[in-house]
Amino acid sequence: MNIDWNMQPKVIEDRSFSLIAAEAGSHNWNKEEWTIIQRLVHTSADFDYVSDTIISPGAIEAGVAAIREGATIVTDTKMALCGINIARMNAYGNRLVCLISDERTQRRARETGTTRALAAVDLVCDLFFKSSGAGGLWVVGNAPTALFRLIEKMKNEPEWPKPLLVVGLPVGFVNASESKAALAQSDFNYITNRGRKGGSNVAASVINALAELANARD
Repeated sequence: MNIDWNMQPKVIEDRSFSLIAAEAGSHNWNKEEWTIIQRLVHTSADFDYVSDTIISPGAIEAGVAAIREGATIVTDTKMALCGINIARMNAYGNRLVCLISDERTQRRARETGTTRALAAVDLVCDLFFKSSGAGGLWVVGNAPTALFRLIEKMKNEPEWPKPLLVVGLPVGFVNASESKAALAQSDFNYITNRGRKGGSNVAASVINALAELANARD
């Protein structure tokens, strides 16, 4: 078998997107929405994202604006943090934050008897949004608890600045689909999906797609 395997990254990416477009077939996503969807499929090799992704009205515009304005980007895992294209974020001065392993998060979780995911949401709000009055861009790819806590906090504590965008794609069998359904019922700008599928890698891919759209406007 003669396989052309030694290709440049851009060639691989372009060929991948062509294959994705061909296999996906007809759909109702517009050009900017499709930029998000194809990244999800490209990252996961899962075409269910073509039909199961939910993008709220105004979510893409809000996400692009947040990136271009240098908003703080919060992730629930280091894996999601590592999956984001740092060079593109640096171009706009975005600060990337993940406190899941922070000693203060661990201490707060022990003292309150909660998970680190929940404690990290509270700590991020205290440290980065309490006095700024500006919301951030939240990326949840692993912990339904973090997504539920963010929704609860914004509902019960209206003094906190509302997130500019929530990318909610937690994966798993316990509360993953339920947390995403709750996000879809919120008044946030959001990008999520139906069901159990998700993950830190696909959540990060949404931010990379938004950064691509932001860059295209320069």
